[in-house]
Amino acid sequence: QLQLVESGGGLVQPGGSLRLSCAASGFRLDYVAIGWFRQAPGKEREAVACITSGGSRNYADSVKGRFTISRDNAKNTVYLQMNSLKPEDTAVYYCAKVCTLPWNYWGQGTQVAVSS
Repeated sequence: QLQLVESGGGLVQPGGSLRLSCAASGFRLDYVAIGWFRQAPGKEREAVACITSGGSRNYADSVKGRFTISRDNAKNTVYLQMNSLKPEDTAVYYCAKVCTLPWNYWGQGTQVAVSS
């Protein structure tokens, strides 16, 4: 069964950091592009970061310089390191086997809340 499972979310103060994980089962993550997306309450889902099979990385302008996407092939996991978090980063974060929308196959996601 092909599956991606997100984890690592939580409540953090502004300026804090979190690392999200996207663990794959049933396929090799290094064979595909993996994207991180987020959806804040009342807003549309948006792309945050992407890593291609070749290792190229792309970021939304809103997270450039603060977020870093990486991949551990041995663990078959993609990470999203989030630093200097802001309240506007509050959202449910999802990973997917694409880097752009639309996409219809989502996991449960992981909640990130940035608040003092």
